[in-house]
Amino acid sequence: MSLDAICLRAVVRELEPALLGARIDKVQQPTRDQVVLLVRGNKRILLSANPNQPRIQLTEELRDNPSQPPMFCMLLRKHLVGARIEAVAQPDLERVVILTLRATDELGETGRRRLVLEAMGRRANLILLDAEDRILDCMRRVPFEPNSDRALLPGLFYHLPMPLDRFSLLSASDAAFACLAQGGEPEEMVDKWLVEHLAGVSPLIARELVQRAAGATDLRFGELNEAQREAIRREVKSLADMLENGDYTPTMLIREGRPVDFTYRSITQYGTETVIESRETFSMLLDEFYGLRERQELSARRGKELSHAATVARDRMARKSETLKKEYAATQDRDKLRLCGDLITANLYRMERGMASLTTENYYDESQTSVTIQLDPLLTPQQNAAKYYKRYNKAKSAEIHLREQIAKAEAERTYLDSVLQEIAQSETEQEFSEIRHEMQEAGYLRRGREKKELKRSFAPREYRSGTGMRILVGRNNVQNDQLTLRKADKRDLWFHAQKIHGSHVILCTEGQEPDEASVHEAAALAAYFSQAREGSNIPVDYTSVKFVKKPAGARPGFVTYETYRTLYVTPVLKDLPREGK
Repeated sequence: MSLDAICLRAVVRELEPALLGARIDKVQQPTRDQVVLLVRGNKRILLSANPNQPRIQLTEELRDNPSQPPMFCMLLRKHLVGARIEAVAQPDLERVVILTLRATDELGETGRRRLVLEAMGRRANLILLDAEDRILDCMRRVPFEPNSDRALLPGLFYHLPMPLDRFSLLSASDAAFACLAQGGEPEEMVDKWLVEHLAGVSPLIARELVQRAAGATDLRFGELNEAQREAIRREVKSLADMLENGDYTPTMLIREGRPVDFTYRSITQYGTETVIESRETFSMLLDEFYGLRERQELSARRGKELSHAATVARDRMARKSETLKKEYAATQDRDKLRLCGDLITANLYRMERGMASLTTENYYDESQTSVTIQLDPLLTPQQNAAKYYKRYNKAKSAEIHLREQIAKAEAERTYLDSVLQEIAQSETEQEFSEIRHEMQEAGYLRRGREKKELKRSFAPREYRSGTGMRILVGRNNVQNDQLTLRKADKRDLWFHAQKIHGSHVILCTEGQEPDEASVHEAAALAAYFSQAREGSNIPVDYTSVKFVKKPAGARPGFVTYETYRTLYVTPVLKDLPREGK
């Protein structure tokens, strides 16, 4: 969800005591629509004008900054570094937060600045104002347009967005609450009507009000009795009292282990599939919710970039392989070249310089068929014969070279297919980072001027079988090599989907004979983490690690094995206990 006005009010209430009087030491702009203010006390204030996730919060997330700061960042540094925060305010129940700052300019004169965050979805913006509320600049400039209620350009006076015609819970009277309880037309949905008429109320909270009052979320006004209408009035009044008292609870909604929504109060409308958890602060809540989303979006973007690079290289290698195969096929007709040389040599006595062709019987064919041989008129008969012999010898030598080149091209194409499989299976930024490094080492990506980072060990995926045996799954080609050739015991069992790309899977036996169930579970994981994930009855080869070898000079992840058994399994990720991340 996006940060609704009431939740924003809860965040502002939380930020006020932490920020008032704080001095801004640094200003950063890690992305086009995010600004981070570093204040005394090692605090980071994040102001995001991202249309999908606008917000203000204290953050613990460390974000990489561009080598060259944007112009807007430079302007903020000029006006805000050294300034102190005097006020953090939200006008009524608008999705707007205004930081009032006391700043000193380069001449030593003290003046006021305001930094306005408009957290309004696709119109989200961050605006810097001078002491007279004139716009110094904004993150997104909005020109004059016929259908626009205002423009946001440097030099113009700033005006708050035009408020919507809705009831404000901060100033609603008892008569207004009674009017809200009566609602709209009989066919109108209650929750949607509340969203349209109550300022700052999100669809989630509107459904919760109806759920608490009438026991269901999908009711129309015509279905409500008087008791339920009165219950709606009480619930709305209770929400207004919550706002007045500042009684907010940072609440996370979790489904299938992932955060799916957040709010400022307990939620009762969902069943057991949704877990409701509270957090210590709203800033922690927002870091957890949006931090995960940002990492997922970044990973998806990185995955798309890597996938494009690997696909382009794979397709280029496929075209090279086809060209080499055509050249190789041409070398298979080289005996015709030698025959032409032999026939020219046999007919030297009746040839003259300047002839364009030679027509003669094929003495090497039992039927003595007539053949025509093209000649170069500028060459002597002996030179024409030598030319054909030279072409024959060249084709003979090329056959060996082309066979080697075709094998290399096919190996590279197979390797790049495995890289694409890795990318499809990757979930985290570190996994993509390792794949990027692998592609750089292989020469498929150019090494950029990247910041040096501490290289952290990245453990393979780890599971436990039903009987408690450890099962390790490699995340990429490099890790597959390390897992199979270095970390695994020679007595462990090695699994791999047969003749397709996939992860190396190790069943750690600790020198014991593995049970049949554990072997099948490891094989199922090998099928799941392969190209055959969506298939069924997949052949998976398994053998002792001591029988798995890596050819000299082979690409990461490529191994050979001869002694093995095969299981046919369905690639389902069972509910095995997972220990690695």
